[in-house]
Parts: sequence; C-alpha cells; structure tokens
Amino acid sequence: MKTKDSIFSAPNGKSYLIPFILVTSLFLLWGFAHGLLDVLNKHFQGTFNMTKAESGLVQFSTYIAYFVMALPAGLFMKKFGYKWGIILGLFLFALGAFAFIPAAFVDSAVPFLIALFVIACGLCFLETAANPYSAVLGPQESSAQRLNLSQSFNGLGWVLGPLVGGALIFGADEKDKFAPTLPYILVGSIVVVVAILFLIVKLPNIQEKSEEEVKKETETTSVESRSIWSHRHFVLAVIAQFLYCAAQTGIFAFFINYVMELDSNLTKQTASQMLSLGGMASLMIGRLSGSFIMKWAAPNKLLALYALVNTVCMTLVMMSLGQLSLIALYCSFFFMSIMFPTIFALGLRGMGTLTKKASSFIVMGVAGGAFSPILMGYIGEANMAIGFVVPLISFIYILFYALKGYKL
Repeated sequence: MKTKDSIFSAPNGKSYLIPFILVTSLFLLWGFAHGLLDVLNKHFQGTFNMTKAESGLVQFSTYIAYFVMALPAGLFMKKFGYKWGIILGLFLFALGAFAFIPAAFVDSAVPFLIALFVIACGLCFLETAANPYSAVLGPQESSAQRLNLSQSFNGLGWVLGPLVGGALIFGADEKDKFAPTLPYILVGSIVVVVAILFLIVKLPNIQEKSEEEVKKETETTSVESRSIWSHRHFVLAVIAQFLYCAAQTGIFAFFINYVMELDSNLTKQTASQMLSLGGMASLMIGRLSGSFIMKWAAPNKLLALYALVNTVCMTLVMMSLGQLSLIALYCSFFFMSIMFPTIFALGLRGMGTLTKKASSFIVMGVAGGAFSPILMGYIGEANMAIGFVVPLISFIYILFYALKGYKL
C-alpha cells in the first residue's frame, strides 16, 4: 500500500513493507536466542554446580560480545552496508549455534560459554543493522513506532525461547550434557534458511540524511566536524541503554530463581513456563501495544510513565510479598517492553551522517547485561529478592532520561 500516511512509505511513494517484514524476522530470531539464556542460567547451576553469581557467566559471555563487536560491526556496516552486515551476523549466529554440538562432549561449561559468545557476535551485527534499518524504512516521525512494532516480534522470540528451551532442556535429565544442544540445532537450522533469503532478496539501500539537512531541520549551528560525544542526548542514551539492559537481563536471568524461592513447590520446568507465558508474553503484548499507543503519545512521555511504574514494581519485588510481588514482577515485563527501542530511537534523533556510528555505541550499551547477572547473583545469593536493587536503580535513571536527558 503506497500512501503518504503509511509508516512504511519511502519519500518517492514506494513501500518498504516487504523489506520491513524480512528485517523484522531477525528480531524474532535473536529474541529466541536471548530467551534461551534464562533457561541455560538455571540449568548450568545444577549441571555444573554453579552459584548464582557464577551462572551469571551465561549472560556475561553473551552480552560482553556486544561491547567487543559493536564498533567493528558499525565499521563493517559503514563500508559494506546493512545487508552484508545482516548476512555476516546470521553466519556467526549459525556457527555459534552448531558449536553447541562439540561443546556437549566436554565436561565443562566453558565450551558452551564460548559458543554463546560467537552467537552474540552475530547478534551484535544483526542488532546494529536491523535496529537503524527498521527505523529508517519509512518517515522519520514514525521511526519509534516501527521499531516498537519490530520489537514486538522480538518479544515473541523471547516467549518461545524459554518455552521451547524449558521443554527440551528441563525435560531431559539434569546431568545430560547434550540437552542444551537441541534448541540450538533447531534455531541454527532456521538461521541458515533466513541467511539464504537475505542473499537472494534485493533490499533497498538506505541513505541517512546529511549533516547539513539535519542542521536545517533542528536549527542547530553545529559544524560537520562536531564530535559524536558532544550530542548530550546521545551520550545519555548510551548510559540509559546500558542500565536498561542491566535491568532487563538481570530480571530475566533470575526470574526462575526468584519464583522458586517465592514458592518452593514449583519445578524448574513450571517456572520456565511462567517465565515464557507470563513474563515474556507480557513483554510481547507491551511492545505490540506500545507501537500503537505511540500514535497518540510522545515516546519520551510513555517511556517516563513506564519507568516510573517499573520503579514501583521493583520495590514490591524486593519486599517479597508473595502473590503481590509475583504480579509486580510480571508487570515489570510489560512496562520494560518499549524501553529498548524507544531509548534507541530517541538517542539516534538528529545524528545525521553519524547515525551508523551512534547506533554502534548504543548497541554497546547492551553490555550492561553482561555485568548485572553476576552482580545480582552475588547480592542475592542468600535471598534473590535483594538482588533486584540493581534493576530498581536502573529504572530510576531511565525515568530521568525520559524526562530530561532525551532533549536535543
């Protein structure tokens, strides 16, 4: 449909809908990969006798890759374009997934952690490319709306990850080293098919606006040589993304631990289903509804409201009030839903020719997820509820960013 009002319309009237659908499939794939991590975290505690802090290495090996690979991914994209960045990312994704097979023959968690690092290197390329690609596949004013729509499919991947992973991994014997290979063989095979599609389908070459065009739109007196770090709203967005990912990853990683401590009668498989059908489903509903709410609500105002609610939710979670705390924990998934894509879109506004570079730095903020599970596991070793102070502090900062820090 080629209408001026479409959020997928190009300036020349053509539709970007098909490219948008193909790019959005990537969000589903990496959501599934991330959703599996939270099952592995609890599984490795039993299989390799890890403490909560040690099991945080599952998330660390994944999210530290974003810090390592974000800039190389941005440079690769700058030279070869978004499409080839996506294809390389899919290749690394598949390579890491199939590396789970030889890892299962070694009586150690280390080969699995290395495989997760390789997968995450691929995911870093995908996110560095797909997030800004989705943002520019249509009018600039609807970029946050498109990102949230794409991220709703990312939410579906988060639902399927613990659901499939819990059934295949927790359904097997706890000491079965081959149990974790099954979901990764499945997703690795799908990734290969998607990579082939990207090789044969022609995607539009998106050109960001020049710095001169951006200056006219924002009425700024900046010169083209202006440092990327002089854009205050962008710098604060990197910090906000770092803390958001710290909060999200920590909550996801220790959801199973928390609910099992709240109710000692729960099994690990039941807890993983609660994570999938309760927590992750709330996340997906939140992202899908958020993309429609943003037709009428300013992204920063919605972000502020959601951050405020989550600050209250984390306070209730830390108080361990039984059913009330569990409901608050479920609610936190819904109100986290729009945060990543909204912070991303707000941080890229007005960046012009610096958009790809800025995107890389914001993706580097995902490294916050590398450290929070270890910190939360250490703080909450005896009582998991106390560990949720980490996401509490993170949401307070995001509230500040949404109220003041986002401004150009």
